[in-house]
Amino acid sequence: MKFYTVEPEVAGGLGKGSILDRTSGNRVVQKLNYEFDGWPVDELLESTPCFIASEKLRSEIEHAKLEGVWFDNVEITKSDEFEHSFSGRSLPQFSWMKITGKPGVDDFGIASDLRLVVSDPALAVLKSSGIAHALIGDFVPKHRR
Repeated sequence: MKFYTVEPEVAGGLGKGSILDRTSGNRVVQKLNYEFDGWPVDELLESTPCFIASEKLRSEIEHAKLEGVWFDNVEITKSDEFEHSFSGRSLPQFSWMKITGKPGVDDFGIASDLRLVVSDPALAVLKSSGIAHALIGDFVPKHRR
């Protein structure tokens, strides 16, 4: 099976309500607050090292029974920039995509450079849901380079 890297649209970043743990030397997000700066176009968004999915995409992933991912709550907030540009608009519902799979093995994984790695079936679901602004490339495991 072929695998791909996916770099989703960025419509914001980690908000003030995010809780980070750096004790391991890595940035581990314990609570995610995604603060929107711009209006999301795609169904999958990123703020490294986290990914959020629209409820539509979440439903399609769960229906397809894809492995290596589970969903959790995300706090959604709007920046002053967002409020100025999109005053009064409500954002759609999102869920935090927690990636647990092994890259190049499971449907979803995280590469050592923190890029999302997906299988052929996962990429098909992402594309059918709408990821027009994502950068997609072939995944080449480090040991194969």
